[in-house]
Amino acid sequence: MQQVPAVLLLEDGTVFHGKSAGKIGTTTGELCFNTGMTGYQEVFTDPSYFGQILVATNAHIGNYGTRITETESDSIKIAGLVCKNFTWQYSRQMATESIQDYFVDENLVGISDVDTRAIVRHIRSKGAMNAIISSETLDLDELTLQLSKVPSMNGLELASKVSTKKPYIMGNSDAKYKVAVLDFGVKRNILNCLVERGCYLQIFPAKTPLTELKKWNPDGYFLSNGPGDPAPMDYATETAKAILAEDKPLFGICLGHQILAQAMGISTYKMHHGHRGINHPVKNLVTGKCEITSQNHGFSVSAKDLENNQDKIEVTHRNLNDNTIEGIKVKQKKAFSVQYHPEASPGPHDARYLFDEFVQMMVVSRKEKGVAV
Repeated sequence: MQQVPAVLLLEDGTVFHGKSAGKIGTTTGELCFNTGMTGYQEVFTDPSYFGQILVATNAHIGNYGTRITETESDSIKIAGLVCKNFTWQYSRQMATESIQDYFVDENLVGISDVDTRAIVRHIRSKGAMNAIISSETLDLDELTLQLSKVPSMNGLELASKVSTKKPYIMGNSDAKYKVAVLDFGVKRNILNCLVERGCYLQIFPAKTPLTELKKWNPDGYFLSNGPGDPAPMDYATETAKAILAEDKPLFGICLGHQILAQAMGISTYKMHHGHRGINHPVKNLVTGKCEITSQNHGFSVSAKDLENNQDKIEVTHRNLNDNTIEGIKVKQKKAFSVQYHPEASPGPHDARYLFDEFVQMMVVSRKEKGVAV
């Protein structure tokens, strides 16, 4: 593979020079980093990364190639990649394509041969910021001008851009429970976890109102993960409020967790540099047990607002690194959510019980209504 010079320019003027990776071109987005040592293809295709340039902290990216079955959506969702070693040769027999060919096919621009440790330390110190990668021009004045036009992630609504355009079905029509999924950028493995537990799913576009969801007569509702700032997502917050009023089982993950909080009057805020990786310790305050979790979020739920609403909401999970809110339960309602990703397998299955709890909630709800379970 022939590589050409490339440059990474950060919003604060910091510059890193390296070599091209993937397609020759220019790309922009918010710069963030993931500390996972494996699973790069799942990360690349996670819709929650839409609009973000990813810094991979693992030294080798591409060493085990790519495989179509190891994706979380139909295409790469990151805006660009920053890595130390971009390896286009691979030895895994199950792989179907090199990472270079994969990136070219998906029109993804990246940069390699840069000091990723220095970049991560910079972000951890200065905070998340926009950046631009280019392998077609090294003119910093021109790149600075392009970068100045990139909107801040703070206040940016992106969920509707990655959501399905039309409803679709997943699972067995003879399954016991029907779940309406609001797709804000849902990962495939989340849907798989529900299907494996006897759920028949209909996945709806992000802006679908409750009136349309109810026509499917679901036993429960699911609010998915997704990219961007939850604050401007009034459409989703209003739908969540309506679901709460109906008092059917409701489960939210990541962005869905933040939407549920907003529906209860709890604000969200942009974090300094977010949580992204597969080794984040979370304590379940109900059981007292610790879970090793996969995380990908740059916004969080306000702990202060929750303290003032203890009569309405119970905090169920906290991050042991920084004590941020990782899970809530709405009192007197069949609704709960977590900030992290229980469908992922870093623990490896420390958090899969949450899907079982959601199913059990639907069992109880049907019994209360006199419906066979």
